[in-house]
This record gives sequence, C-alpha cells and structure tokens, in this order.
Amino acid sequence: MISSPRIVSRLVYRAQETAIGRPTFALLESLERSQWMSGTEIQQLQEEQATRLLHSALRHSPWHADRIRMAGLEKPIAAGHLTLEELRRLPTMTKRDARENVDRIVWRGTPGGVYRYNTGGSSGEPLIFYFGRTRQASDAAGRMRARRWWGVEPGAREVYLWGAPVELAKTDRVKTIRDRLLNQLVLNAFAMSAENMDEYVHAINAFRPECIYGYASSVALLAAYARGKALRLQLPELRVVCTTGEPLYPNQRALIGEVFGAPVANEYGSRDIGFTAHETPAGQMLLMNESILLEVLDANGQPAPQGMVGEAVVTGLRSEAQPFIRYRTGDMVRVSGAQCRAGRGLQVIDDVVGRKTDFVVRADGTVMHALAVIYVLRAVEGITEFRLIQHSVRDVEVLVVPDVHWSESGRERVIDGLRKRLGGDTRVDIRLVDAIAPEASGKHRYVVSHVRLPGTDSVIRDAVAL
Repeated sequence: MISSPRIVSRLVYRAQETAIGRPTFALLESLERSQWMSGTEIQQLQEEQATRLLHSALRHSPWHADRIRMAGLEKPIAAGHLTLEELRRLPTMTKRDARENVDRIVWRGTPGGVYRYNTGGSSGEPLIFYFGRTRQASDAAGRMRARRWWGVEPGAREVYLWGAPVELAKTDRVKTIRDRLLNQLVLNAFAMSAENMDEYVHAINAFRPECIYGYASSVALLAAYARGKALRLQLPELRVVCTTGEPLYPNQRALIGEVFGAPVANEYGSRDIGFTAHETPAGQMLLMNESILLEVLDANGQPAPQGMVGEAVVTGLRSEAQPFIRYRTGDMVRVSGAQCRAGRGLQVIDDVVGRKTDFVVRADGTVMHALAVIYVLRAVEGITEFRLIQHSVRDVEVLVVPDVHWSESGRERVIDGLRKRLGGDTRVDIRLVDAIAPEASGKHRYVVSHVRLPGTDSVIRDAVAL
C-alpha cells in the first residue's frame, strides 16, 4: 500500500532528515516566510548571509582568505555587515580555480562533515568538490517550496526519471525500501530502450504520482514514445511535471504537457552551485535568493544591462563546506528586472541559454541520456576538459585535455567504463588535445551524438532535438 503523503511527510521524511543532521524542514519553514519579503528585505538577508559565508571562508578556507584580505574586506566582515557592492571587489572565481585549489578551499571540519562529489558541468570541465549538510538541506528545502507552488506537498508520490553513476537496476534493497517509504519511484534514464519505456509507462500509471521529475530530454523522449505507441497515461492526480538538467524547448513542453496531461515546470541549477531557480505556475523562473546570490556580467566582467544576456556569476550562500564565491558558472542568462506576478520578492530570471545535451545510443537500441557517459569521464583523474563524439553505435571519439595526473591507467578506465555503458565491442578513440574550442555561442558542447535514435519517427526526433 502506498503511504499517505501526510504520514510520510510528518514521520518518515522528517525522521530521516533529523537522523542525518539536515535542518531541511526548519529551512523550509523559513523559506515559506522569506519568499514574501520585499526585494530590499531580501537583499538585506543576502548581505547578512554573504557576511557569514565570507567570515567562515576567512577562518577556514586559506585560498579565499588570501583573496578576501587582498580586497580589503576584513573590516566590513568583522563589523558584521558586508554590502553586495563590497562583495564585488573580490575577483571572480573560475572552475579551474575550484579544481586546482580544492585542498585550500574546502573546510573539512564543517559541522556534519563534508561529502565528496564530482560534476562534468555544462562546460565539460570535470570538477571534484565538497558540500556539507547545510547545503544539502538548503537544496532539498528549496525544491520542497517550489513543489508547493504547484500544490505538491513533501512526501507526495513522485516519479524520478533519473540516472546515477551506479546503474539504478542495481540499487540496493535498503534504498529501494527507503524510496518507497518516501513515496518515490525511480526509473532509469540511462536505459530507455523500447521495452523499458513500455514498462515505465505502466509503472507510472500504477504509481499515480502527483509530480514527475527528470531530465528534460528524457521526459520528452518518454512522452514521444508513449504517443507514438498510443500508450495512454492516465494520471488524474498529477499536478506538475518538473524538468531539469538542460533547457526545456517549447516543442518539448507542449509534447510533455499533452501526453502527461499536466503543466510543465523547468528547473535551473547545477551540482556545484546547487538548486538555483524554478518555474512558477505563472510561467516565471524565480531565483532561490535565500541561498543563491546572482550577478549577470558582460564579456568585460561588468554588470550586464537589464534585459541583456550575460554570464551567470553566482555566490552559493550555503556553501560553507567549499565556498563558491563570485563563481563563473559558464551559463548565460537574461534578467530584465521583472517582478514575480504572485507578489513574491524573489528575483525573476527571464531566460537561461547556452546549455546543451545529447542522447547516446547503444548498439542494441537502448537510448541513454548523455550523463551516462559523462559520469564515466568525470570520475577519471587527469581530465581537465573533455568532449565525447559518438560517430556510430560502435564508434566513439573522446577529446581529452589532460593535466599532470593523466595516465595510461586513466585511459584504460575511460575505455573500460565507456564500453560497459555502450557495449563491449565499442571502438573508443581517445585523443589528447591542448584545448577544445567552444561553439559559436561560447559554450562547450561536451557530448555530441551523430546517431539517429532507433525506431523513432520525426515526432520523437523533434521532441528531443536540441
């Protein structure tokens, strides 16, 4: 029997978060109040949190401490009030800075401990980083609040079309039980064969979710498959389909909404920075101002005029374990200064541009989200940047910008890992290069597949085309 959302929320979910030391529900209660603050009040809140973050970085992160002292910010930090204008005296931080100075940035003694993570990032530059319990709780609470905008309470039945470094089919029994207790059904986005997608449709119908969450292109692929095969999705309790990981294009939004019979809301964020923004029922993307400080900079590193596209430079206000301060994300965004139509004081992001992801295809016809191969590449030490190009189902080329840690054993790990994903007879050609040129947009496309999706018609191809 599927648990009551009220029981799950009050008992299981809260008990789990308390047991592992995450203040998720306390932060959620705070976020419910702060979203209705005025813009001026929210800026004051951000300045208070930025002051605490830099105070912590000054004490525990030597790399940041050197930069803080050079910018002359010790006095306002000690006085307990750092203005956003003063914060901008710090130079921006790049992914390379975070990668090459991680041992002088991370605070390993942060309360609750630090947890290692890695990410390919939208630029294709792998990054190993650390986060703490507060950052985890902040991300979870932010998503809960965003779900409530759509009438979905914590603990409601939710389907995840997702992937992970370890194949979800091998997920251990304890996690499977946990997912069900939390009313979560996880379906593998890395194994979207025709047979599996048939099963996914039936599983979703039986589960009766209130929310579906997954990679935008993977959800669109499942929707297109269901429509092409005349598989009916009967989901009267479904309130919203939330997409993430990449831009959501108008044709994908229309297709998903038509097939699933529910509105579609896109999310914006990244593993290193965390949950950043979410779409509201009014069609606006709202920034999580309580945990994210956003600057939009032009090509010269100056604030971009309102309404103009610029690079998103972010300070993670809950990133004490490994501070990301004025961090260049590589994502291009546009902010016009529009106000939230529902009256919230949260900042509106008009557009997120420049992120792109492809599918890859196994020889047996299984369609996988590109993250399936990205997980392999970003786990190997010695790779500064990469681009994987799938020329055919049995022919893959990998461009690698190596650093001093690259080795032949790393090469073998890449080949072995990709063959496990794509098939044992896959030819993997690794080419070491000095640099990987960005596209005209200035972004690095880190996975490119020239393989036509098997057994699909033009509707499905259009649905997943980026």
